[in-house]
Amino acid sequence: MNLCTLGCAVLFIASPLVAVADDLEDAFTSLKEAESKKDAALVKKLAAEACAVARQAASQPAPPDAALKEAWTKRIAFARDVELYSEYALFATALQAPAATTVDLLSTLEHQNPKSKYLNDAYAAYFQALIQTGAAAKIPAIAEKAIAHFPENVDLLLVLTEASRQQIARAGAYAERLLVALGKSKKPEGVSQADWDRRQGAARTRALFLAGISHSEKKEWFQADKDLRAALPYLKGDEQSLAAALFHLGLVNYQIGRLTLNKSRVLEAARFSDQAAQIKSPFAEQAWRNGGVMRAEAAKMR
Repeated sequence: MNLCTLGCAVLFIASPLVAVADDLEDAFTSLKEAESKKDAALVKKLAAEACAVARQAASQPAPPDAALKEAWTKRIAFARDVELYSEYALFATALQAPAATTVDLLSTLEHQNPKSKYLNDAYAAYFQALIQTGAAAKIPAIAEKAIAHFPENVDLLLVLTEASRQQIARAGAYAERLLVALGKSKKPEGVSQADWDRRQGAARTRALFLAGISHSEKKEWFQADKDLRAALPYLKGDEQSLAAALFHLGLVNYQIGRLTLNKSRVLEAARFSDQAAQIKSPFAEQAWRNGGVMRAEAAKMR
């Protein structure tokens, strides 16, 4: 929101050409002052009032008198700017507020306009605030509803990917969408390059891992191998995910080796299985058995 431009619009509309703009100007001025003071309670109240006044003003029909039409057009444009500013005020104040207030203001913004462009940059802070206030259980439902309006939002897709892990096909579909969204996303203002790279890397790793598991479950061996190999170096420290990735890499490369009559690929599958067996996880025992079967199979190959 360009406040200078909006301020100029106030001065222009306030001219004698349009005397009926008083309520709209007053709503904007009061909200702007509350937002500058970071008065969250007042911003919430005045944002709702400004939005209501702006929507009422924007709904007024065009006057039949051509001489009044120019003023009406400018008034409608100003009303839309004021409504947009009411969304910005909620967003900007929420990002600088304690967690409970952040949740309150951003949920208010969602209710006021679930398609607000400011929400697209707010979900990371929104979800963190929900976690801090003990309301993390609400996050998947919020993400499920919001994704219809922001289908390429990385924060929403990451939440939905993780929340769908028990439905691996669904998780894989979200993971594929997440990988595409990550390729298009740009660093928002106010986020350091180091933090951005870290967040992007973590999201990409989870997406590759879950997409790879999904491909493996669907017997899409080559795509599974590609995704899991890409994720593997970044899973150190997450023993359970590492065990799962190694286990599936064993299965995947065994199948590829058999399909292509590639003995070295079958032996590599056995090594992946052996590594999975060394990690205490639900995969350990089966991975150990798989490794033996794979080595026996390789011994029969030329």
